[in-house]
Amino acid sequence: MVLIIGHRGARNLWPENSLDGFRRTLALGVDGVELDVHLSRDSDLVVIHDPTLERTTEASGAVHDRTAAELAAIRLHDADGEGVPRLNDVLDIFRGSALELHLEIKTDVAGRAYPGLEARLLDTIQRHQLQQQAIVTCFVPEVLQTVRRLDPNQRVLASLDRRSAELMGGIEAALERFAAIDGCLLAVEKSLLSATLDLCRQKFGSERLGAWVPNDPPDITYWLHQPIHRITTDRPDLALVARRDLLPVRP
Repeated sequence: MVLIIGHRGARNLWPENSLDGFRRTLALGVDGVELDVHLSRDSDLVVIHDPTLERTTEASGAVHDRTAAELAAIRLHDADGEGVPRLNDVLDIFRGSALELHLEIKTDVAGRAYPGLEARLLDTIQRHQLQQQAIVTCFVPEVLQTVRRLDPNQRVLASLDRRSAELMGGIEAALERFAAIDGCLLAVEKSLLSATLDLCRQKFGSERLGAWVPNDPPDITYWLHQPIHRITTDRPDLALVARRDLLPVRP
């Protein structure tokens, strides 16, 4: 069965990376949730996608220029007064659930890795006792290698799109770099995966492969039929219905 992962919670249903959105996504019955992690000025882990505040909040500037308390006081768009959440508060929502938690390590406004973020994230996962559920994800192979050096047992997932593949010298070179990380999972942007599915399966196998982000019903149904293990989608509600329609009816 193809697993269904809510992208940034479920950003086409409610404000992305918001506490209320994560609660609602959990209630849908998804198999997992994807969220994005940055480092605040006071070295706390906060959940927001962009390295800047303009697109999803009422403020502007770099995320890393604000403390976690300042970020919590900045309102997200259309989120009934919610601010940028701390990772600790997000993980509290999923305590006791069996969801896969895809925790994506983001880079700063200059595209650089945050010093020490990997260690702080691993410590947070351990404190919340989520080692069995957490999957640390990133576009940057060096970041995933650092995660594995700090904790050889931590599951990791490489994200890949055309731009990131080009920066690594092309799709084959990118796949080689991520495949060198033992047991690494792979999530590929859907148009790139459609063009390279056989190659990706050859390097990673179907059980370690996923697609992002099919969002409309025909596209979702198409990927549910493909030899992959996960889809990450902004409309997990539609994906759950489509998957249910594909399952055989029990007598």
